[in-house]
Amino acid sequence: MRNRTLMGALVGFVVGILLTGVVVWKMAPGMMIIESHSKLGFDDTVQAVQDNAAAQDWIVPNVMRLDRSVAKHGFDVRPVAVIELCRPDLAATILAEDDARLVSSLMPCRVAVYETSNGDVILSRMNTALMSKMFGGLVTEMMSEATAQTEQIFAPLED
Repeated sequence: MRNRTLMGALVGFVVGILLTGVVVWKMAPGMMIIESHSKLGFDDTVQAVQDNAAAQDWIVPNVMRLDRSVAKHGFDVRPVAVIELCRPDLAATILAEDDARLVSSLMPCRVAVYETSNGDVILSRMNTALMSKMFGGLVTEMMSEATAQTEQIFAPLED
């Protein structure tokens, strides 16, 4: 009887771990990426992100038009732009600390603007506030601040 109870507990434990893994696997993409609809058209949204960023002392090092890049290789896709956003003071704080530099591959912050097949314009970005919690300390502090500020850049555009 004791062996049966022990075996039942072990099976329950393993099944619980597997179910938790499946739930996390299914939910993770929705938790890691934030998407919102823009009330503007594609080109106006791309420009407004740049303008709003500049108004809040962010710089835009680059705007990559992915649709144009793949068109050069014979592929036709709907408009997609990746906009790089940088707040030099926040970036410098992270880059000054050896232990924090591991997140430099996530810098500068990026947002994608894309048009769907039904004409909706979407703002897509990584959920850096959630992601930053895994790192702790200075990284959490700086990434949380960057997230709060970038959300202010997008807020006036959201539908």
